Amino acid sequence: MNWTVARHDLPLSTPFGIARGTSDLAATVVVELTHEGTTGYGGVAPSSYYGETAETTADLLPDLLGVVEAVGDPHAGQRIERRLRERWPDRPAARSAVSGAVADLAARELGVPLFRQWGLDPEAAPPTTYTVGIAAPERMAEKARAAREAGFGHLKVKLGTDADRERFDAVRAAVPDAALRVDANAAWSPAEAVDAAEWLTSGGATMLEQPVPADDLAGLRRVADATAIPVCADEACVTAADVPRVADACDVVNAKLQKCGGVRAARRLLHAADAHGLATMLGCMVASNAALAPAVHLAPLVDYADLDGALLLESDPYTGVALDGDRFDLRSVAAGTGVAPDPAFEGE
Repeated sequence: MNWTVARHDLPLSTPFGIARGTSDLAATVVVELTHEGTTGYGGVAPSSYYGETAETTADLLPDLLGVVEAVGDPHAGQRIERRLRERWPDRPAARSAVSGAVADLAARELGVPLFRQWGLDPEAAPPTTYTVGIAAPERMAEKARAAREAGFGHLKVKLGTDADRERFDAVRAAVPDAALRVDANAAWSPAEAVDAAEWLTSGGATMLEQPVPADDLAGLRRVADATAIPVCADEACVTAADVPRVADACDVVNAKLQKCGGVRAARRLLHAADAHGLATMLGCMVASNAALAPAVHLAPLVDYADLDGALLLESDPYTGVALDGDRFDLRSVAAGTGVAPDPAFEGE
């Protein structure tokens, strides 16, 4: 079994702002794992918020891939994941890159798309949102209008700084027929979130994601109790073990492969949420298709999808699952996750 690790610093099509800051580059790490002539791809864009960076991840991945090489069988996904989790429990982003590559490789060797290997229904995958990052209100309105014209009926609006209502109102006026989900990225106090929920309700918001700090479950519960808008836990729900803790404080949980540790860990989180009567969403970071594609194959398991990370890039070294309007066309994937090097890529 052979492997390579590559770093790609990918410019975004426009600066992307959230409550914690604005970025114009996605620092992505990609694993290419080859076994008996077949190659699988996995990627990640680590976040310093969760204690990992592209540099630390790229430095660690050879050790993780050494474990995969020692196992020697890409179809031994359970064994590989267990060994990686036991040795590196606090490095979920690095594990998720390996997880994606192993899953892609195993499905390719079987000659089936990953969703089919898992027995999932491609028609059950929900449409993805398109995210409108924090910017001047008129710029956010412009981005929202362009996304709606491109076929996205569900938009995620980032808030959590000054002039939040002005920003939201500008987007709503620009796209009166779009479903708007709001993400404050843990920036508001409970009182601020409750106040915001009133004007978000009047503006027709369809979800309120992580309105308060991740460790303030009482505050999250206060917001959920005060509004009929579904409240989603993202930063507050990292792995399946967090689901029981947040279950009575929210309505939805957001699973991200890189924060929980990969495809198998994400499935555990989603099943735990189902068992607790919560709705589920798959989210992502701004990242290459190499990181996004494994999550797309999990989309039939969830109620909501926020898998637009690769769409926000100026260019990408990899292609992924084709998009038909605002829905990923899983049936277009011949085998694996559908990731492939893009010969047209001219970046870096």
